[in-house]
Amino acid sequence: MERTIREQLQERAEGAYRQFAAALIPKIDNIIGVRLPELRRMAKQIARGDWRTYLEEAEADYFEEVMLQGMVIGYAKADADELLQYIAAFVPKINNWSVCDSFCSGLKFTKTDKQKVWSFIQPYLNATDEYAIRFGVVMLLNYYIEEEYIDAVFERFNQIKHEGYYVKMAVAWAISICFVKLPSPTRAYLTHNVLDDVTYNKALQKITESNRVDQRTKTWIRSLKRKG
Repeated sequence: MERTIREQLQERAEGAYRQFAAALIPKIDNIIGVRLPELRRMAKQIARGDWRTYLEEAEADYFEEVMLQGMVIGYAKADADELLQYIAAFVPKINNWSVCDSFCSGLKFTKTDKQKVWSFIQPYLNATDEYAIRFGVVMLLNYYIEEEYIDAVFERFNQIKHEGYYVKMAVAWAISICFVKLPSPTRAYLTHNVLDDVTYNKALQKITESNRVDQRTKTWIRSLKRKG
């Protein structure tokens, strides 16, 4: 008898890794303990077969089951319109930063359908759910930090007013990547923006933590910190 996906996951579980992963992802208590390389191997195999049926029938009781579905969507071969339908169905399942960020990094078809995906993610940036917004921000971080989009990206960051921790951290992270990739427009943005103080100061911190920013620039960045 063919083993179920859950049985395959349980066979790959490591108790020590489960404890490690659980410590990194607060408030998530449904981790089996399967390492990401193992999940990717499973996802690639599923994506080579009848992945549509898998996604329609897949269980989502465990962290790894959700993570696996996101990976399969990333590996699946289909046109952009179909993939976006699966993405729209998946985003509501995201309830932690790890699934969100892994999912976004796997959606590499975005590179060949940038304008279509750009339009698709805009409503998520205006959502009320913390992880829906993070999905939108991390998509910007992964695929749209380039000259053609940078002004629009900064405009979107200014419009985000959600108080969720994982939204603020995503925006701060994204701005730090902007600074490394496009320092000139990002310098201008750091001196003229409407970010809340927590997000702004965290972005500065992340920039100073980068080993791709020189010490003189880090000193200037630290001088921008908002007090109080």
